[in-house]
Amino acid sequence: MLFDVGENGFWPEEWGERPTQVEEVLPAARERLRTVPVLIPIYSHRFMPAAPAPAGSPVFSVYQTDVIYYGSDLASYFQSEFFNNPDRKSSTHRIEFWSDLAEGRWI
Repeated sequence: MLFDVGENGFWPEEWGERPTQVEEVLPAARERLRTVPVLIPIYSHRFMPAAPAPAGSPVFSVYQTDVIYYGSDLASYFQSEFFNNPDRKSSTHRIEFWSDLAEGRWI
């Protein structure tokens, strides 16, 4: 994600004004990313929210700022990843920041 901040101008409006000095951009982004929900790795670049997260939370595929739903919950993720039964619909649970990326809010 920091690559997209530094090289591709990624900067969500919720983060406030982007620093004008190049050397301040990445430290400012790191500081803001400390406030987003933590994701735990499941497999490759698939992640789900760490606790506290509601049961039935989505699984995300995260590659830089390219974030998609890869399962509406853990069970549907396993079906998609290992049994070729894709389920890329959005989850009934939104996860702050990550759901916004998956739904194309800032991209």
